[in-house]
Amino acid sequence: MKIAFIGGGNMGEAMLSAVLNKGLATPQDISISDVSESRRQHIVQEYGVYVTASNPEVLTRGDIVVLAIKPQNLAEVMAELNGQLKSNQLVISIIAGTRINTLCLGLNHNLIVRVMPNTPAQIGMGVSVWAATAEVTKQQRGQVSSILGAMGKEIYVAEEKYIDMATAVSGSGPAYVFLFMESLVEAAVHIGLPRDIAQEMVLETLLGSGYLVQKSGKEPSELRRMVTSPGGTTAEALHQLEKRGFSDLILQAIIAAHNKARSLGD
Repeated sequence: MKIAFIGGGNMGEAMLSAVLNKGLATPQDISISDVSESRRQHIVQEYGVYVTASNPEVLTRGDIVVLAIKPQNLAEVMAELNGQLKSNQLVISIIAGTRINTLCLGLNHNLIVRVMPNTPAQIGMGVSVWAATAEVTKQQRGQVSSILGAMGKEIYVAEEKYIDMATAVSGSGPAYVFLFMESLVEAAVHIGLPRDIAQEMVLETLLGSGYLVQKSGKEPSELRRMVTSPGGTTAEALHQLEKRGFSDLILQAIIAAHNKARSLGD
């Protein structure tokens, strides 16, 4: 498959790297446009693909066009590309908060896929949630599934409203995990553990816990009960968390992120 990237950034580069590493395309099949000369030089040196500063030019070089630009540049890029897409070209957007209808109208095109990836995609361990217009063919959906699957787990949703929900959960989710890790490390240091030991303990505990959920097939709530002995240390710690509204705080955070995601598309 021939893929043209408009813009890049970390997520666009993650997709580019995954596609090449999984053998879905060769460097000769990939083209990228970017306004930054230093960025273009980096991409050429790292991946050996075709680069240009021209969006209309790169558009002619791909069956699939990936929009990986910043949201603030969207209006300008859509005006530049409006009416320029071939009727059978597939557009994949990883632009945060941009609705499918906005892209259809702005590009005068109806083969649109909207994706919400997350940062672990950079190491092939991401989650990408995506929706597509009805006009996207079965073959094209298969291509999307392959591309996103190269970055980790891919989840198709039939209704676009779930993309905003995914933004609040899996899209922003790594930041919640990083904050929790920071807090655990700082608490461990507070009670006397050396920082390097605390960081290793926290990292391995989180990795192991995630894999345990995945491999055991048990619900997190069941596993939590299994490791919580009545009157024990874990029970005391969980009591303190719940007394201070831990679960409610998580709920309010997700609601706030969801509302923000919805407002970005208005």
